[in-house]
Amino acid sequence: MATSSRQLWQRAIAQLLALYVAALLVGWVIGQTWLPLAIVSMAVAAWHYWRLWRLQTQLTGHRRLNPARGRGIWPRVELLLLKRQDDVHNRKRRLLGMLRAYRTAAAVLPDAVVIIDRNSQRVLWFNEACEILLGFRFPRDKDQPVAQLLKPLPVSVWMAGGQHAEPMVDAPSPHDPNIRLNLRLIPYSEQHWLLVARDISKLMHLEQVRRDFVANVSHELRTPLTVIHGYLELFDTDDIPEWSPMFDEMRLQSQRMAQIVEDLLTLSRLEAQERLPEESVSMPALLHALRREGDALSQGRHTIVIEDTTRLDLTGSTKELHSAISNLISNAVRYTPTGGTISIRFTPDCEGAVLAVHDTGYGISPQHLPRITERFYRVSTSRSRESGGTGLGLSIVKHVLAMHQAQLDITSEVGKGSVFSIHFDAAHVRPRVAQQMDRD
Repeated sequence: MATSSRQLWQRAIAQLLALYVAALLVGWVIGQTWLPLAIVSMAVAAWHYWRLWRLQTQLTGHRRLNPARGRGIWPRVELLLLKRQDDVHNRKRRLLGMLRAYRTAAAVLPDAVVIIDRNSQRVLWFNEACEILLGFRFPRDKDQPVAQLLKPLPVSVWMAGGQHAEPMVDAPSPHDPNIRLNLRLIPYSEQHWLLVARDISKLMHLEQVRRDFVANVSHELRTPLTVIHGYLELFDTDDIPEWSPMFDEMRLQSQRMAQIVEDLLTLSRLEAQERLPEESVSMPALLHALRREGDALSQGRHTIVIEDTTRLDLTGSTKELHSAISNLISNAVRYTPTGGTISIRFTPDCEGAVLAVHDTGYGISPQHLPRITERFYRVSTSRSRESGGTGLGLSIVKHVLAMHQAQLDITSEVGKGSVFSIHFDAAHVRPRVAQQMDRD
């Protein structure tokens, strides 16, 4: 291509030189050299300007070029521009095809998808599912403020969080309160937001059915287990020594089953509660009670240390916080060998306060940490059964802390122990009253 272009330019220059040489000869014959040269120059300029005007007219009118036949410079330029036009046209067709395919796919999604302008927070486009889940209508709701369309949901405050906005879980649809939605905001460009609403009504119904089932079954199991355990306690195996290990194991397992039922009932009660009482939780009294419980469970096998450097109290439910922290201490005692140390530290931080339970126990492998708060999840089944754990303690802790807007962080190293840290925000921390400070 480069060689043919060079030859093309060489031929054009040679033709132009031949034309000027002929004009010089004609001028020499007529005795006026400048006149033929001027005429030739004007003719060449006029011809090139005409071709340039023709090309500019075709490009401006968005018409497909029709290059002239020949081997000159202009036919070559027009041919190259025609190829460029064809490439751009084909690329546009491919892009339009992809855009139509993506738009069709988005239109038939079961989830509601809304494209929102980030500056004006107005609706630019939405799919068909929005009509069912959100009550949008086209073209009535196009270019309307999304906060107005989704009332009474707090959309404006939610969208102010941008990419840091947490999903709205179990939000009622503004179109039909019986429809429960999971709303997610995705900032996918500097100009646009993507709002995705998923119908979770069936999931919430199934979750409620599961909760009711667990609560009902646990409640029904409580009485027969109590009766069985009571009769087992009445048996006297002193006269039949060979039966003693069997009855001891039966008593132990019935007691363990009763504890599992109690924990399941506790979880069901927590899940049914929408909010907890806002009480002033006296930390000196709570820590003192936790220390007594830890000593009673340890029976002198561990060193239990309390550190309180905050001069702060908490706000929430004293009963539920006591239950959650007691679960952490019970786990620390169960999974720490004899002679180990368990420290309960209540310290301030930049956002509120932290209550951490440190132990020098067996530790937890990193792969278990993400799932350790799941129901019945066990790091070691044999060790948990030997220690009497139910596998529900950390699930109870997780639910209680979630209702206090607190976070549980777990760090652990196998063979060196674990640290369970509860982070309370500033809204759940208050200065300790003078009487308690003096008592400390």
